[in-house]
Amino acid sequence: MRALVWLLIAWWLFPALAGGVELQGRFTQGGLIRGKTKPGAQVTLDGRDLRVSPTGDFVFGFGRDAPAKAVLRIRLADGTVREKILAVARRIYTIQRIDGLPPHFVTPPAAVLARIKREGAAIARVRARDLNQTYYLGDWLRPAEGPVSGVFGSQRILNGKKRRPHYGLDFAGPAGSPVIAPADGVVVLAESDLYYTGVTVIIDHGHGLTTAYLHMSKRMVKVGDFVERGQRIGLIGATGRVTGPHLDWRINWFNQRLDPAYTIPPE
Repeated sequence: MRALVWLLIAWWLFPALAGGVELQGRFTQGGLIRGKTKPGAQVTLDGRDLRVSPTGDFVFGFGRDAPAKAVLRIRLADGTVREKILAVARRIYTIQRIDGLPPHFVTPPAAVLARIKREGAAIARVRARDLNQTYYLGDWLRPAEGPVSGVFGSQRILNGKKRRPHYGLDFAGPAGSPVIAPADGVVVLAESDLYYTGVTVIIDHGHGLTTAYLHMSKRMVKVGDFVERGQRIGLIGATGRVTGPHLDWRINWFNQRLDPAYTIPPE
């Protein structure tokens, strides 16, 4: 029954545009959209050029707070232009209050601010890549087992202070349980001690789509490794600024934060 429900959802998420263009995904804030057009076409989203593979595949996403509309424009090889205004549904995010945290979990000390800035810049650089590969195609796997303990977009209030939203999907698996790659890709960041996220791996799946795996106890890959769907890349842990073992899994399309829950079948 679960498989049938997912099949029906997937069918609904494949609206065809004029000219044989297909889009798959959730047209909502945090949604990842995979597109298919004719080879040789040029595609833009709100005036931004998208990479299109030789077989006509492309991808884009709507950030957490994306506006209500986006304009997709496609110029086919014969000069025909198709334009579509995409309606982006607004989401209401939950509020997560966490009290009793050590002060340095809420406001980092001044002594580490330069380190945080340096690490953030390194992450931004790998997320700016536009790899000419379509490793993102196909069905994705859950990267870890365990109940979901944190959801995308929730507004966090720590010790009564409003902080950045949560941009990942948390799996509360036991420490030492495996973390796997949900899709093929290339490892572009592999660090053992980032201030906020501890043992961290980022995988590039092509066309600006990256996934991040945070707070692990161990990583099993290095920068430059090609990983296959289902390959073990690390172990769940509690490194960085966390209160207990879990995997924080994140997805970006360039600098746009996307909801990982939309890339895997519902439980």
